[in-house]
Amino acid sequence: MAVITVSRGSYSRGKEVAEKVAQGLGYECISRDILIEASEQFRIPEIKLVRAIHDAPSVLNRFTHGKEKYVAYIRAALLKHAKKDNLVYHGLAGHFFLQGISHVLKVRVIAGLEDRVKEEMERENISAEDARYTLMKDDEERRKWGLQLYGHDTRDSSLYDLVVHIKTKTVDDAVSLVMHAARLPCYQTTPESQQMIEDLALAAEIKAALVDEFPNSETVSEKGVVSVRIDAPPIQEKQVVEKVENILEKVDGVQEVRVHVIPFPLIGGSE
Repeated sequence: MAVITVSRGSYSRGKEVAEKVAQGLGYECISRDILIEASEQFRIPEIKLVRAIHDAPSVLNRFTHGKEKYVAYIRAALLKHAKKDNLVYHGLAGHFFLQGISHVLKVRVIAGLEDRVKEEMERENISAEDARYTLMKDDEERRKWGLQLYGHDTRDSSLYDLVVHIKTKTVDDAVSLVMHAARLPCYQTTPESQQMIEDLALAAEIKAALVDEFPNSETVSEKGVVSVRIDAPPIQEKQVVEKVENILEKVDGVQEVRVHVIPFPLIGGSE
């Protein structure tokens, strides 16, 4: 049993690889589902989140704490699925949010630019010049997202366990490679790795619950014991603690809440 994330560029055949791997292994396969779930919490239409992914990162700056909310909701939605195991996720951010989990196989599927150009030309009925421009712009926007939102370049091979080049292999070859890797002992779920992903999922859910009131909070969970770190003026410590505890009463799986208020003075005032 494993979780597989498939990172891909436009027309790289990554979606096809992911779907065939999921079918071959009998795993759930998701991608757009994450956006739909996140859009419900973000309280904006899904189409705006889709647009945000393909446009410059400045799009989210139009919303108050847009970046923090976007990341919190996407992470929470993905980890909720990932903790169920037996999952293939093809889309943005999977490899960022699931680093350090031993039973997560992180795959990058790439293809040659000219092959992608031909695919874009056929599907969109456009010229080679327009197709090349569109693909290169899309690649650059994805790279910007990775750098601005998660601090990593999607092209960095160290983020992945397996990089598959479709040009030198067929889609079926790529599927076979990924399925073989997923069955290796090192990618099998252990009680320890499952607990780790359960902790990450709960911490992400808590962050999503708090992000409206405390967009810069930091959350950690260990077997239901939740630690929340929030910067606030000392005079507000009691109110902050009470508000956090009230919000987290509604989150399943929380056994204990520990709120750490890191003091800073009010601007223009004194402590």
